[in-house]
Amino acid sequence: MRSTYFVLFSLLVSGFGDVEGRTLRYRVHEEQEAGTVIGSLKEDAGDVLSHLPVSVPLRFRAVQRGGANALSVRERDGEISIKGRLDREKLCDRNLNCSVEFDVLTLPTEHLQLFHVQVEILDVNDHAPRFPRAVIPLEISETAAVGTRVPLDSAAADPDVGENALSTYTLSPSDTFGIDVRTGANSGKYAELVVLKELDRETRSSYELRLTAADGGSPPRTGTTLLKITVADSNDNNPVFAESSYTIELPEDAAPGVLLVDLNATDADEGTNAKIVYSFSSHVSPKVAETFRIDPDNGHLTLLRKVDFETDDSYDVDVQAQDSGPNSMPAHCKITIKVKDINDNKPEVSVSLMGSDEEESSVSELAPVDTFVALVRVDDIDSGLNGEVVCRLAREGHFRLQKTHEKNYMILTNATLDRETRSEYGLTIIAEDRGTPSLSTVRHFTVRVQDENDNAPRFDKNRYDIFKDENNSPGTYLATVHATDPDLAANGHVSYSVLESLVLGSSISTYVTVDPSSGDIYALRTFDYEEISHISFTVQARDYGIPSLSSNVTVVLNILDVNDNRPVIVAPPLRNHTAEFPVSKYSDYGDLITTITATDRDSGVNGDLSCTISTGNEAGYFYMDSRTCEIRANVSLRDIPTDHMELVVLVQDHGNEPLETRAVLRLMLLENPENLADPLATGGLGKENLLDASTIIIISLGAICGLLIIIMAALALRCSRDKNDTRSYNCRVAESTYQQRPRKPSRQIHKGMKLCTEECRVLGHSDQCWMPSFSAFSAEDERRSFSTFGKDADEDVEDDGGEKSLLSDISAVSHRLVPPSNAEVGDLGDGAAPSGITNENKKCFLPGNLHFQNPANHTSNSKWLPAMEEIPENYEEDETESTMGFRKRTEDELADEINKLLLDVHQS
Repeated sequence: MRSTYFVLFSLLVSGFGDVEGRTLRYRVHEEQEAGTVIGSLKEDAGDVLSHLPVSVPLRFRAVQRGGANALSVRERDGEISIKGRLDREKLCDRNLNCSVEFDVLTLPTEHLQLFHVQVEILDVNDHAPRFPRAVIPLEISETAAVGTRVPLDSAAADPDVGENALSTYTLSPSDTFGIDVRTGANSGKYAELVVLKELDRETRSSYELRLTAADGGSPPRTGTTLLKITVADSNDNNPVFAESSYTIELPEDAAPGVLLVDLNATDADEGTNAKIVYSFSSHVSPKVAETFRIDPDNGHLTLLRKVDFETDDSYDVDVQAQDSGPNSMPAHCKITIKVKDINDNKPEVSVSLMGSDEEESSVSELAPVDTFVALVRVDDIDSGLNGEVVCRLAREGHFRLQKTHEKNYMILTNATLDRETRSEYGLTIIAEDRGTPSLSTVRHFTVRVQDENDNAPRFDKNRYDIFKDENNSPGTYLATVHATDPDLAANGHVSYSVLESLVLGSSISTYVTVDPSSGDIYALRTFDYEEISHISFTVQARDYGIPSLSSNVTVVLNILDVNDNRPVIVAPPLRNHTAEFPVSKYSDYGDLITTITATDRDSGVNGDLSCTISTGNEAGYFYMDSRTCEIRANVSLRDIPTDHMELVVLVQDHGNEPLETRAVLRLMLLENPENLADPLATGGLGKENLLDASTIIIISLGAICGLLIIIMAALALRCSRDKNDTRSYNCRVAESTYQQRPRKPSRQIHKGMKLCTEECRVLGHSDQCWMPSFSAFSAEDERRSFSTFGKDADEDVEDDGGEKSLLSDISAVSHRLVPPSNAEVGDLGDGAAPSGITNENKKCFLPGNLHFQNPANHTSNSKWLPAMEEIPENYEEDETESTMGFRKRTEDELADEINKLLLDVHQS
């Protein structure tokens, strides 16, 4: 059953970020059955909770305080219900306002909401007024005047409040006596018996009256007692107080023994009848009798023990004065003592923490700003300014205090936290009231920062460089990488691994490995510097947190070169470590003989090479540059008495333990050695003189492109010439004269004739290939001219650099120009001349009318001279003469024959 009546309102407290404080007020009658539902926070605070994500599973947790133990809050929906019997009188005594207050938090903390709940307990008229005694005896003098008031010793008590409290008294019968209802200092009702008629003891000596007390409930409840009144014999005079009532203000810090009032009562009688005795009335409460003292002789009312405003803020004291005579009637005086509040109570501070330990709370280091940490409540039972409390944190830095309700505060995070920087905070709460002097209370508690996996492992270095000699053994230790993670437990436990990558097409895992626990790196294979000089790979450090965090570092393994490769001689080419080549015997001092080219796969000083001639040069005929490895003549080789030399060349690197290579060079000293290699083509040492692959590719592509262009140009030119077969071409050679005759005119003549006839064979399309006539050698003209394609014979061309005359030696090969067959040129028998050639000009062999014809225009009747491609490059005169059977002619005769030949050709 849900309580049928409750009031709900909310108060928004600004400045909380995501945390809001609201107050929910409910009312419920006491004495409800256990399980009665008072309200539901999920429903009643729906306007607040609706802003939270639907996916968040909210939980409600009550922070119990005092009488809130009688209520329960269901976690899943915040339903508030009665847990046990609610007895308002037990919870709040006679306080008019009775309520139970507690706070409810919504979890998780990242979506925390705070609700302050007040449940007012409404009174039920479940108590009837009750007198302490069933019979109350009274004695009244017969001389008591009409209107005399006699306080009743015992007042009825009703623990209910409000309308259900004691409301009125009635007396029956009520013709001689009446009841006057009075209100005491604590708002309680009490009755006084009033004499309505004169009393006569001789007429009636006693009365029995029924006194009824009724409350204001509906229906009202009542309680009764019997008043037994005895009319006493008269005593002429009764004591009389100077004042019938007093009101005194007593500070609650008054010391025991202090005089409160000096009561003074007088009696007109004399002797014993005039002696007055002071005492408390019989109906005063035990609390009054324990707190105050009345002196029976002088009527001094003093404080017996300290009073407490917060416990009782007022006292009603009834004092009576009675003489010592017989049948004495006491006089009554009512003293009201109001306790004055003094700031004598320090504020009380209670902290409700999220942790189980009341002295220690915890919060995640990833908690955002304004995350809830603890709930603080302050109370001061003093009144007025003495009970107004201001609460603050001693040092606000990472945390702050925010007021949420009249007496409630929340401690929230004020900045981001980092457990690795600071793992706990000691907070001090100071509560001060506004009294004079102010009283304060200090409360300490600890906030521990919970570790989260918010730090990735961090390596000690940004990059690791490892240096290791090549030729290591597999399993060799290389280095150790180390990463630290300041997080705790699994969040700070680091493991290492090598990230997958390729090295020369193979997985890095085949080269190196890392110990996952220690970070030690080991080699898995033997490294060869000449194969790879460095290996770059990535090591990852990863923690075991959830989610896991990682970081990477680059490790560069630099493989150091070891001098493990001997120099290799690449030029001149060796066979069995020996090279043999001809050298001109006419080389002079300083002339380059050859150059040794060597390489060494090692690097640095291990690859730096130097050359020396170790043996074979004892006479000092040669010298060798150790850096360039050039061998040059140290003397004129004409002076060397031998035709053969054998040198042993030593090529050595500069390693700590040098390695060397030897080669034997066999030099053949010839007068005119053929096919001499250009000594400059093999110069240099080491890797720097070798073209790299990219350069070779570029040169090759360039050469291919150039060759294609030449072929295309030749094809285009040939197609153009095919259109005009009658176009003639000239091959003219203007001789150059020399101051001295050449040594080998036959070779020069052979070269000249080959050049001319080759041009006619490849390019010529006319019926003739002719050469113009030329004059005899002139000492004044040291130039040689060569022209083709119709140039005049007398035109000059560029000097070829002083080489010997070309045409002057044509006679050396003239006898090699033979017809292709006997059918065309006649028989070549002994002493016979070819057809058309007389014996007189037999020695000239070539008549003036013999043409160099284009084979494309060849006819059977024309004389055809074969191309010079049949003349071998290594032509020698002796071989020719023995083959052709011709006699040996002088140089002058041959020259004259050739001149005649060229003249005839030109004229034709």
